[in-house]
Order: sequence, then structure tokens, then C-alpha cells
Amino acid sequence: MSTPDFFRSRLDTMIDLRHPLAVLATSMPWASIEATLSPMFERRACEGRVLEGADLFGATTALAGAGASAAGRPRLPVRLMVGLLYLKHAYNESDNSVCERWAQDVYFQFFCGEEYFQARMPCDPTNLVRFRQALGEAGVEELLARTIAAATQMKAIQPAEFERVIVDSTVQEKAIAYPTDSRLLEVARIKLVRLAQRAGLALK
Repeated sequence: MSTPDFFRSRLDTMIDLRHPLAVLATSMPWASIEATLSPMFERRACEGRVLEGADLFGATTALAGAGASAAGRPRLPVRLMVGLLYLKHAYNESDNSVCERWAQDVYFQFFCGEEYFQARMPCDPTNLVRFRQALGEAGVEELLARTIAAATQMKAIQPAEFERVIVDSTVQEKAIAYPTDSRLLEVARIKLVRLAQRAGLALK
């Protein structure tokens, strides 16, 4: 396999393509995901505002700030950001740790679409926060649907497994009061009064 850089090897020649991440990377519909999510991150065209002025020939008007601005840094690839989100949740990483691990793990980089090893962080961890905010609820649902479709196609899960949903309510709020110190003290006082009454002791 030819490479444009003689001193660098492609990731697909360095890794085991039977690794779960490598198999998933080649099974995910990346082109479809990028086509669906890319419109969410396009630069929005501004209507601009009309500036009124005057010159030697009379009153003038000009439209300022209209159209899509080319200012700012170029956007990061959609596949990279989506891949980082998948890896973050699959391996229970934080935004910082998933970026640091990406810079060291060839499988992480292959999953995110890199062709050659990159000895650097893929982005600033705060970019993941902004990406999730821009993605919104609709974007997350789209990613979930794509993931389920890919898993079904790979036969990792069966359609019958989606017929019943199991809800874990471990973190659900319960109608139980937290035992604060003042509340425990009040409970202890009441019990002491009852014990004193049973023993016939007179209390003030």
C-alpha cells in the first residue's frame, strides 16, 4: 500500500483490524452521519444592518454585516467530534481524559478517521462541550439511531432486545428525608422523654 509520507505508516497497517473499535469504525455509516449533522454546524448567514450616511452627492445607504462570516477558526471534522463522543461514553471518560487518551491510542485515532498517528490532542476539551450544545436533543437521537442500526447490522444485538426496556431508578429521587444532625438530635430527645416517662422520672 503506497503512502504519501515515506517515514510514516498508515494506522490500518499498525493495528489489528479485528479489534472491536476497528470493526465498529468500518461498520458505522460515517458518510450518512456527516451528511445529517453537517447542516447543524454550517455558518449562518446574517441579515446585516443598514448604515445611513451622506457624501457630496447626497444621502447614502450601505448594508453591513450581511452574509456568512469567514472569521474564526475552521470547524473540526464532524466524524472526529462524533467519534470522541462515542469513545467518551463507551469508556466512561471525561472530556479531558478522552482527548488525552486519543493522543496515545492508535485505535481511538483510527476510529475517529485518522489515517496516520497524531502525537497531539485532537482538540481542546471545551470543544466537546460546545459540540454537544450545538448538537442538541435531535442530534443525540440521530446518533443513537445510527448506533442501534449499526449494532443490528453487525448482529451484535437482536431486534427482540428492543421489545422491553429496563429502567434503573438507582439515582431517582426518593421520598426519604436526609438524616441531618438536628433531626437526629430531635429523634433522640423524643425517645429519651418516652423512656423517662416509662421509668416514672419527672422532667422539667
